[in-house]
Amino acid sequence: MNPYSIPPLLTLCCFVGLAAFTILRGRWTKTNVLFLIICILGAFLYIDIFLAFNVKSAATALLISRIDHFFIVYLFAVYLHFFHAYLNISKRKWLVYAAYAYAFILMCLTPTSLYIVSVQQHYFGYFAKAGLLFPLFDAASLFVNIYVLILIFQAVRTEKSNTRKNSLKYVFAGFGIMGLMNALDVFPLHGYSVYPPGNASFIPLIVFAVGIYKHDLLDTGVLIKKGLIYSLLTACLTCMYALIIIAADKAFKEFDFSGSIYFSMFFFLLIAFVFGPLKSKIQAIVDRLFYKGKYDYQKTIKSVSQMIVSVLDYNEITKQLIETIHDALQVEHCALFLTDSSDSNFIRLTTRCNDSLTKHADSISPESPLVIFMQHQRRPVIKKNLNRLVDADEVQGLLFDFNVLNAEIVLPLMFKGTLKGFVIVGEKLCGDLFTTEDLDLLETLSIQSALAIENAQSYKKIHALSRDLEKKVEERTQALKEALFEKERTQEQLIRSESLAAIGQLVAGAAHELNNPLAGVTSLVQATIEDLTLWDKNNPPGEYLIDDLKFADKELGRARSIVASLLGLSRQTQTYSEAVNMNMVVKDALRILFNQYKDYDLDIIEKYDRNLPDTYGNFANLGQVALNIIQNAIQAADGQKATIVLETSFDKDTRQVVFVCTDSGPGIPASIRQDIFKPFFTTKAPGKGTGLGLYLCHEIIRKHNGSLTLKDAGGQGAQFVVRLPVDGQSRP
Repeated sequence: MNPYSIPPLLTLCCFVGLAAFTILRGRWTKTNVLFLIICILGAFLYIDIFLAFNVKSAATALLISRIDHFFIVYLFAVYLHFFHAYLNISKRKWLVYAAYAYAFILMCLTPTSLYIVSVQQHYFGYFAKAGLLFPLFDAASLFVNIYVLILIFQAVRTEKSNTRKNSLKYVFAGFGIMGLMNALDVFPLHGYSVYPPGNASFIPLIVFAVGIYKHDLLDTGVLIKKGLIYSLLTACLTCMYALIIIAADKAFKEFDFSGSIYFSMFFFLLIAFVFGPLKSKIQAIVDRLFYKGKYDYQKTIKSVSQMIVSVLDYNEITKQLIETIHDALQVEHCALFLTDSSDSNFIRLTTRCNDSLTKHADSISPESPLVIFMQHQRRPVIKKNLNRLVDADEVQGLLFDFNVLNAEIVLPLMFKGTLKGFVIVGEKLCGDLFTTEDLDLLETLSIQSALAIENAQSYKKIHALSRDLEKKVEERTQALKEALFEKERTQEQLIRSESLAAIGQLVAGAAHELNNPLAGVTSLVQATIEDLTLWDKNNPPGEYLIDDLKFADKELGRARSIVASLLGLSRQTQTYSEAVNMNMVVKDALRILFNQYKDYDLDIIEKYDRNLPDTYGNFANLGQVALNIIQNAIQAADGQKATIVLETSFDKDTRQVVFVCTDSGPGIPASIRQDIFKPFFTTKAPGKGTGLGLYLCHEIIRKHNGSLTLKDAGGQGAQFVVRLPVDGQSRP
């Protein structure tokens, strides 16, 4: 065999291998059919070249070349048609038709000497010599090759997808350069003794074959595996080892030492020491070429397993899952969608992008084609493989959802047969396709992550229930405390009211009984004073007798006044018909007290509710209440600078008119607050108060179905609050 025929033989093997692969594994799409035709025509071409290099007869070589060119004249037309289909160019169909018509005309010329005049003997063997019209084929081939290279270059520049861009680069480095190399065969065809460059087409074909496995250029669904690469590497090294053995045997068979056992041992050691490191070096090159930046599968799975066991925080698990996928697979972006508790939609929860923010849909309906497909598929769904998994009618809906989510792979998270969520994964940063190892990792991650997320969600629900239970217990405890406090306060008010009522009845009875003796004594004292006044001036009574009697009469008058007040209170009834405006009551009380406080340094602030509704009762009695409360505030100032705030308002919840008097005086000590509404209790100096003012106020308000309370003023001073119902009924 002519050694110069080895390159065309290798190229022939590449074409045959690619054709067989397309037939066995390829889908019968337009692109794959055209690629198969190119491989068949290429195989015909290199059968011609291989045979022409090895035959001894020029006539046989000429016959083979003319038969071969009868078919391969269509090569440039099919080549052009293939790239139009591969690049989805539909606007220039006329150019494809013109190429086929042009090739048909050339086919008619191939049997004549106008196309191939003869064959010429070169140092590498026989090679066809171009006829007068063969340049027509050269020109067409050159045009098509330049045109295709421009198309690929423009497609690479405008393509946004890294995966598609890498695929186009492999097509450019493979088929594009191969076409250009075959076009350079024009030199030996025109008589130049130059070894045909097209014979080395096996090199770009190998590059194209790598692209088929690595980037699935022909959409065959076959992805490159690390084990397959190493197996092919071992096979190639074994073939090389065998060839070296055969070559060495032929080279040294005439030497005496070739049969020696020492020669065999030396040759074995040489092969062992050379091929061992060579195999390691080539494996390292393969790893750098195909698996650059690859993750450690076992380490990644172990890390995720540890996370499932140790982490119960829902947000932390989702964050680590997305980061694991993003960092391990080196993808442009990935996002996690989970079902929302408020509705049934899948909501985007976590997103991880490489550089700029990638736009995703915020939610997707459970009725969308992709979600329904995932529920049935229950495995990672690859956008590129949809055409092989579903009918053409369903593909459009699935592709629409993939484009909306900006995803290349969708990873369902299944738990007990139910779709709990899914992870979308974008393209790889390097533009490579996802390998079977990647898919195995994603599928394992989906199973473990679904379990982890379900556990975290359950823990979150239990924690929320526990927190809510604690909150409810705390609220109930607080409500119970408030109820107990209110009960104690109500009981205290009830006891105090009953005590005051009993004391009031006792006082009223005593006052009634005291009224007659006081009237008799007063009358007797007054008569005695009159008699002493008319006494003989020459013999007057004692010096202080008349003054003492007048003082006694004054005190008796004071006693009668107290008795009259008590009797008046005991005779009051709860029947009131007149409407009373508390704003007017407070203003009248201030007007009456003006002479008492006009010389004091007092700042009286009035805050009246202009829309205050009327209450029902006795204007004079309510005026007495306001008068006593305000007078106590003035007296508490004791001539010092002070502030008194008078405020009226309406409580819509209880439908009560509220009058509040707040002063900045010394206040009332907590130790005596429970006694201030008792009769005859006073903190004033002897002779300055009867201790009946607040008691009378309390009784008047009680008979109006209202309440009078002492509140904490929040600092210095005291605050009295009067509450009266607007409808005459008692309010809590």
